[in-house]
Amino acid sequence: MITMFVSCVAEPAYSLVVDYGKTYLLRIVNAVMNSELFFAISEHNLTVVGTDGTYTKPLVTNYLMITPGQTMDVLITTNQTPSYYYMAIRQFVTIDPSIPDFTNMTATAILQYRGNYTPPASPSLPTTLPTFYQLDAGYNFTSKLRSLASPEHPANVPQNVTTRMFITASINLVSYTFEGIIVNHIASTLNNISFMDPSSSILDAYYRHISGVYTTDFPDDPPSFFDFTGEDDLPSAITKPATKVKVLNYNETLEIVFQGTNLLLSAEDHPVHLHGFTFFVVGMGFGNFDPVADPKGYNLVDPPEQNTVRVPKNGWVAIRLRVDNPGVWLWHCHLDRHFTWGMATVFIVKDGGTPETSLLPPPDYMPPCTTPSPIRLEDFNDADGVVNTIILPAEGTTYPYPKPDAEEVIVLASWFEGDVNLLVQEALLQNSTSSTPVSDAYTINGQPGDFAACSNGTSTYN
Repeated sequence: MITMFVSCVAEPAYSLVVDYGKTYLLRIVNAVMNSELFFAISEHNLTVVGTDGTYTKPLVTNYLMITPGQTMDVLITTNQTPSYYYMAIRQFVTIDPSIPDFTNMTATAILQYRGNYTPPASPSLPTTLPTFYQLDAGYNFTSKLRSLASPEHPANVPQNVTTRMFITASINLVSYTFEGIIVNHIASTLNNISFMDPSSSILDAYYRHISGVYTTDFPDDPPSFFDFTGEDDLPSAITKPATKVKVLNYNETLEIVFQGTNLLLSAEDHPVHLHGFTFFVVGMGFGNFDPVADPKGYNLVDPPEQNTVRVPKNGWVAIRLRVDNPGVWLWHCHLDRHFTWGMATVFIVKDGGTPETSLLPPPDYMPPCTTPSPIRLEDFNDADGVVNTIILPAEGTTYPYPKPDAEEVIVLASWFEGDVNLLVQEALLQNSTSSTPVSDAYTINGQPGDFAACSNGTSTYN
């Protein structure tokens, strides 16, 4: 067994033990709070067959880019010389390179073949793993994903749109007075609105017709149009917090174009996530969205169906969906720091007129927020069964590809030297754009691997 080279972790690197000539289905989850990640396995191709719980056309690649909260189903065939091979992840960094505020280490695990052979002194590293700032690698991978779009698994892309929205995703400032002094604090927005957590539940307020919790005037467009991705003549970044929602009729067909901006010269990726739905990613590009030219390039035949998608740095992404799930649904950036700064909104989808298309009533007893939550953190070793239960095919269905010989859950996560809850609480008190604590290491199934210098953020392998 190859053991850790660092003192901060007592456990050995995670090893996935495999047999030669088999096919394995990896259920990969990015559970990191604030980082998009590259993933690769040395000398092995990866075949992506699903994202976010929906099937894709098989995509053969030698690396992945996976955003926070996203899942991918990936096949590997163990057809290399029996040995040890590194799986590796590192951050896909889209912030300004002059800001060294990220975890610049490479986490590793081991793909270990069974058999009688002499293990190598060190496993081979994946030469195909992109570097931290390789923007083209992130875009190239994402742009190749396609829905399966088969008779058994159709891609029901809305062809006629009833509601169109153009939403800017920006880093902003909010102003407030503290002890007689005007202070600007970092914020983030959708259409220049920084979402403010309400004093009580929006779902409860909507269902019980309680006023004063939210307003229904989230705008379909930003307050002004400008060179969103430019560096000169940018408008004021000052905004105000508000709890504004968008109300939609049941079964509307919706198109949203998310536009990244360079306000405060702080452009970066924004992986946006919608609760309660999947959507079709019909287009993506760099620069300012052109409402005349860019829709001509939409993929309305087999676009990927997802619930999380990246708004590329200084670029845009277009999605379409049918809103046929009544209720109150959160839209938010899946970078937790942007979410807590206000990059979120809520969609309310009205009832459809029948019991089957209407919001269910609350349970007879809804525990108040003051009641201790029954939710608890599970030990990592207990997580496999939970994840597998969620992502196995529905009863009575089969995979649209040859059944793999085995399945394995691969959880990509972060490791902190201190108490992460205390770190976050302290960070929220800071008045800076780098207020989110940077993890000491990334991990693959609970371990950072052989190249982690966990306590100081440095790495012996970049």
